[in-house]
Amino acid sequence: MATLRSYELALTTQGPTYPPSELMNEDGDFVVIGRINRGRAADKGEGPVDIEIHHAHGTAAEWGAAIVAADSPVPPFGDNAPYRIRRELDLDNLTREDAAMALCTLPIPLPTNNYTIRFAPDQASAHAMRARPSYPLHAVPIPDLRPEDGLQRQTPITLGEWIAARGNLQVTVDGDGSSALFEMDCTGLIPNSLYTIMSLRERDFDPQAPTRPGPLGIPNVMITDRDGNGSFQARLPDPFPETDAPDGTKRNRVINVILLWMSYQMSHGGAIGLFGLGGDVHAQLKLPVPGFGEFVTRAGRS
Repeated sequence: MATLRSYELALTTQGPTYPPSELMNEDGDFVVIGRINRGRAADKGEGPVDIEIHHAHGTAAEWGAAIVAADSPVPPFGDNAPYRIRRELDLDNLTREDAAMALCTLPIPLPTNNYTIRFAPDQASAHAMRARPSYPLHAVPIPDLRPEDGLQRQTPITLGEWIAARGNLQVTVDGDGSSALFEMDCTGLIPNSLYTIMSLRERDFDPQAPTRPGPLGIPNVMITDRDGNGSFQARLPDPFPETDAPDGTKRNRVINVILLWMSYQMSHGGAIGLFGLGGDVHAQLKLPVPGFGEFVTRAGRS
């Protein structure tokens, strides 16, 4: 079995396929970089669903970029339906207008959403989870912020800036096979910003019994420098079990690692966020498909 491997992380704005993106534009449409649900290729997303659906991790169709309407149909959790695509995005040749597109949070409650897991069950009070509009990323109402506190970013965060991100992940399984070290190095991120890193496990998007996504280690925080560079490392116990636990607990391997820009510039302990997908967490880099199948770990001795 492998003990060390490096991965190039893919640019994204997406967690699962619903909501279609964790970012919107100022028109209220989703700015999607990730899995685009199209249905039949010839139908450009308007035809019947005949795409392969992977129920375990909630993605389907092909990797791409597009502006997707917020009134796209929402199937039951675990299924996919064609998005209503307003237009395609060519990330290698963005128009000047698209490069300058200001990015925004999703409103609360989240639109076009079929994922009901609460990310922060001990922290999500009724007051905290009240309805909120979509905010430009640079203008999110950070709790208790005062002008004299020195918010580092006060100008729009644009699509052109977002897509400059690059990242590499190295995973090393320890000699006794009981844990693994995750090391991430990134460039081109939003400067002087708080990011967090989450782990996605194979049962987190299981339609029958989803588990709650969690942080990749605690603390799971990365602070970028003035040039948008950042690095992070964390060690997890037994992240890649081969079988169910002796007590019958179902196997739940880590299958992805996701870098999240935190629009409220906060971390949340054992939760990856408070509001959910696009409300306050915004995926920017991840593996494009589930990974780490080459690794096997085992529980350490108690």
